[in-house]
Order: sequence, then C-alpha cells, then structure tokens
Amino acid sequence: MRAILFLLLFFPFTSNAQTVCSPESRERLERLLFELSQKDHSGKSLNTLNVEIGEWFLGTPYVEKTLEIPGEEKLVINLQGLDCTTFLETVVTLSRLVSKSKLTFEAYEAELEKIRYRNSVNTGYPSRLHYFSDWMFENEKKGIIKDVTANIGGKPYPNHPTFMSSNPQFYPPLSNPGYVTQIKASEKTIASRTYSYIPKEEIRQREHLIQAGDLIAITATMSNLDMVHVGFAMEINGRIHLMHASSGTMQVEVSEKPLSDYLASFKSQSGIMVGRLR
Repeated sequence: MRAILFLLLFFPFTSNAQTVCSPESRERLERLLFELSQKDHSGKSLNTLNVEIGEWFLGTPYVEKTLEIPGEEKLVINLQGLDCTTFLETVVTLSRLVSKSKLTFEAYEAELEKIRYRNSVNTGYPSRLHYFSDWMFENEKKGIIKDVTANIGGKPYPNHPTFMSSNPQFYPPLSNPGYVTQIKASEKTIASRTYSYIPKEEIRQREHLIQAGDLIAITATMSNLDMVHVGFAMEINGRIHLMHASSGTMQVEVSEKPLSDYLASFKSQSGIMVGRLR
C-alpha cells in the first residue's frame, strides 16, 4: 500500500498510454472542471468563457517546454506551470468543454488532443502543431476557430518558417532524421498558404475590431519563424490588453500596457494574427 501511495504522489498520472498528467495537475484540473460544472454558463459566448476561465489562471507560474518529455510523444496535461501556448490551449479546451457541457477528465483529454495535433490525433512528435500559424490553420479547418485577421484589415504576411528544421539541436526529438524530414514537409506546406497579419503600427487603429477573448498570435520579425508569442485579448477601460503566460514576469498575467504599446516595446515582434472561437 505504501508503495502505491508513493507512486501516486511522486510519479505522473497516466490515464492511457499516450497521456501524462501529474497528480497535482490532475487535482487542479478536476477541481476546475467541478467548479465550472456548478456555474450557469447559459448565454455566454466562447470569447466570454476564454476571459473568465483565463482569469482563473492569473498568477500561475510560467514554465517553458513542459511538453518536451523524454521518449515518445505524449499528450502532456500540466496545469501547474504554463507557457504561452499551453496556457492558450488549456483555456480554449476548457471553454469548448463548457460550451458542450462535457466537463470530465476524459473529455478534456480528447479535446486537448484534438486541438494540439494535426488531424486531431497524436501520431508522434511531428504531428504536434509546433508552428502557431499552422495551429490556427488546422484548427480553422476543424471548425474550432476562424482566422479573422484579414476581415479586420490584415495585410499579406510572408510566412516561410524553417526555424525548427534549421535548428534541430534545440529540439531533442529532431535527432531522428525522419522527424526532421516530416517537419520540413510541414514547413513547406505552411509556406504554400496565404496568411494575413496586422502590422504593430496599425494595431491601435484596428483594435476596436478585436473582441475580448480573441486569440492573439504575435508575429515574428525573424524571416524563418512565424510567431514569438500568443495569448488572449482582454478589454480594460476601452483598450485591448494581452492576457498571457509571460516569460518576463514568469507568470500568467494581463499586460499593463495596451496591446499596441506592448508590441512597440519588442523589436522581435512585427504584428498580430487574430483568431476567434466558433
């Protein structure tokens, strides 16, 4: 009995062969699911849910690379530490579960896998949607989001990411040459598509078209990378701010500056793409 308790306390919980979740994350997730099940969400839009659920995570520590675990690709569920992408995926998953009234751990697993992987299934490391522009495209194809960037005045965005295949040393699974080949194929597909973005100099004049709860993807100035950061739009006193997992403050926060001013502070950031759940 003691041995079983030790395993439960100190080793990740695995609900099936492809899922890893620590006991602490499982407990937090189950608590959130229960609390959500006790509230009346009738009439709330998915954007409203994004804001309300996102606020629950304010103050959660920023931890990068939580998805990068040894061995074969697993569906990692980690609510104890979040980076910008896992924060966004966690909130989107919970919002969609609320809208479908399916607030169970098993439903969370299935929904997270659906949005995180190409064709909704984890078939290995290359199937994860590593580039966020690819994440947006694939999840629009699944009917989960709509890329509204072009609709709100976006301009053509030259998107030719090669960062991963050009820098396999930063990604341990890419020691597998076959994975590099698959990533290169994904990069080529991304480059063949048409994308739009709003240059950061134009965000202020278009922010009235951005809704609280929209997905904000910040584009890169580097020619071989698509995005450098993601988060949610948050409206404060009539201005759009960014709710995100920040590597600067090392926690989930809402930016002090409005979104346009926030981007102006970073030379690595060129503009934004905007997604909306549907």
